[in-house]
Amino acid sequence: MASASDVDALTKLLGRAPRAAFAVVVRNESGAPVVIRNAPLFDDGTPMPTRYWLVDPELSAAVARLESAGGVRAAEAAVEPDDLARAHATYARERDDAIPHDHTGPRPFGGVGGTRVGVKCLHAHYAYFLAGGDDPVGRWVAERLEHGHAAEWSGDRNEEEGA
Repeated sequence: MASASDVDALTKLLGRAPRAAFAVVVRNESGAPVVIRNAPLFDDGTPMPTRYWLVDPELSAAVARLESAGGVRAAEAAVEPDDLARAHATYARERDDAIPHDHTGPRPFGGVGGTRVGVKCLHAHYAYFLAGGDDPVGRWVAERLEHGHAAEWSGDRNEEEGA
């Protein structure tokens, strides 16, 4: 899983020690963590529904700007519901496959970020996409970030809404 230097880096990013096992699955050009893959259970056995977590501060801030500009609703409206449902199912299956077979306690539920249907968090979808998941919302986020973050998208939204 994570090396000691990965644990140190994540502790600095979070401002606290990680509460579960994780692996860095995407790094930036300098080797710093961008996306981590969490164990499906915290160290105390509490379910952790968020398998992939965006930890890069700059990317997290850019996605937050997109969310604050109405990105969650816009992304949900822009993607095919069947494609989104497949992404949730694949994510949940992968996470659930990582739960020890002898685990009898509570289990995480839902798909991307613990969501059963629709879109809850662009960060979780984007993290899954960056880690190689076939996530239409993550792809939608990547396209917006590639073309000027939330500011450019906000202008597109205003045209669509007639504002």
